[in-house]
Amino acid sequence: MKKEVKLVKKLSSLLKQLNCRSYLHHFGPKKFKFKQHMLALLLKEVCKMSFRRVSNLISLFGLAVPTYSALCKMRKRIPLWIWEKLLKLTAGMKYKQVAIDGTGFSRTNPSYHYIKRIDRREPVKSYAKLSALFDVETKKFCAVRIRTKPRHDMQDVKYLLKRTEIQQTLFGDTGYDAKWLRELCYQKKIQPQIKPRKNTTKKNMKKIIAKGYSEEKYHQRSLIESGFGSLKRKYGGSVSGKGVASIRPEIYCKAIAHNISLRRIEIFN
Repeated sequence: MKKEVKLVKKLSSLLKQLNCRSYLHHFGPKKFKFKQHMLALLLKEVCKMSFRRVSNLISLFGLAVPTYSALCKMRKRIPLWIWEKLLKLTAGMKYKQVAIDGTGFSRTNPSYHYIKRIDRREPVKSYAKLSALFDVETKKFCAVRIRTKPRHDMQDVKYLLKRTEIQQTLFGDTGYDAKWLRELCYQKKIQPQIKPRKNTTKKNMKKIIAKGYSEEKYHQRSLIESGFGSLKRKYGGSVSGKGVASIRPEIYCKAIAHNISLRRIEIFN
């Protein structure tokens, strides 16, 4: 129980720095504050519990807590900027060396009765895609973007770079080898350590090496693979949500929980 008490205190101190209004919507009964909902949602992923068990756990501490059905509905209503701000609070604002990559989360198939009710012949076979920027020094996720349909990695690069202040280096595999991305990095005074494709000509390869590309430095990119592995091992490699409104907060909670679990958390010291 001591670990749970310490965890609740950490999450409470994190939510105090969010500086958002007490209630998410102007209308409604205003029975529970927004921070009470967020505390329950974060505890759900950190402790790997169901909504019902989280409600029971928080009630043991003498804190007011919404019902598990209210938590499930509230999760879909939280705007994106709140999740982004929470992720920034746990990861920091400036980063020296950052790696970019994507991974997939399997989606649990619905029951036979649900498929029959919505007149669908086959279960959901697609996966939820996570594109992320990962700080290779602190091992924390800096920015993420979630999609429910397969997309090429390059489509989320500009979105992620706009939300992250990189000071030195950007690591990426051959999937991010594009001329416009290298030029964008040079404009922002970022050194791109992006591995060239196999069909790159010798002339272009010499230009890339002349501008600072190093095969030895590039191998630090593999740390983001370790980060994805740690994230899925701790908090699961699948999502239970059916739509993007429920899948997005679920993956954001996993990334925030991963950052909180690390020892180098300045905001809690």
